[in-house]
Amino acid sequence: MTGNVDYYGGRFTPAQAYAVSHPPPPRPATPAPPQPTAAPPRSDASALEAMQHLLDTGVLTKAEYDELRARVPA
Repeated sequence: MTGNVDYYGGRFTPAQAYAVSHPPPPRPATPAPPQPTAAPPRSDASALEAMQHLLDTGVLTKAEYDELRARVPA
């Protein structure tokens, strides 16, 4: 034998036997990822302001704005 290694003839070393008889504690369960939450409901006024902004910036045409405006309760 070379080096400073004990030979156990294919048997467990004392450290291995201890590890088998004393398993580590179980790992704590990982918390579930947070569930996505729905956006808070918009008030009709904020929806109208948002649509007006889109109309003013040119994202919506007047026809699209009128169509969307009809969907918002007055």
